[in-house]
Amino acid sequence: MMSTPMQWWIAAALLVALELTSGTFYLLMLAVGAVAGAMAAHLGLNVPLQWVSSALVGTGSVYALYSMRKKRFKPAPGANRDINLDIGSVVQVDAWDNHGEARIRYRGSDWQARFGGKGPLQSGQFRIKALDGNTLVLEPLAGDAAAHARAQSETHPS
Repeated sequence: MMSTPMQWWIAAALLVALELTSGTFYLLMLAVGAVAGAMAAHLGLNVPLQWVSSALVGTGSVYALYSMRKKRFKPAPGANRDINLDIGSVVQVDAWDNHGEARIRYRGSDWQARFGGKGPLQSGQFRIKALDGNTLVLEPLAGDAAAHARAQSETHPS
């Protein structure tokens, strides 16, 4: 019969192998719990204490990972530059209507735009903050960013 520590190490290895197929890291946290069970077995603790140490370390690790992932900020897909490369581009708005919307020319097409910033509605250059369906959500440029935006629009005409 196989020794108890060896059974724990095999369980940990199997959990790591299963983790490689899932890619979520939760099974890896349970494998850490199995390693704790193996350590308890090496220390000579009886089997129920091995299970308790494995369960406490495994569930504690899973909870810690869950908490870290939950706290991480995830921008909405419409405002995520990794998904939509238009975010951050600079556009020219000639006039706004009474509802804070405008029709602008961007990338060779007419686009509907909506003001998504703070301050008065004035014509000028704006940065694309997000996309809401087919509507560009615009925010005003900061003071010294306006010169950079003008240089960018000269090198990349809309």
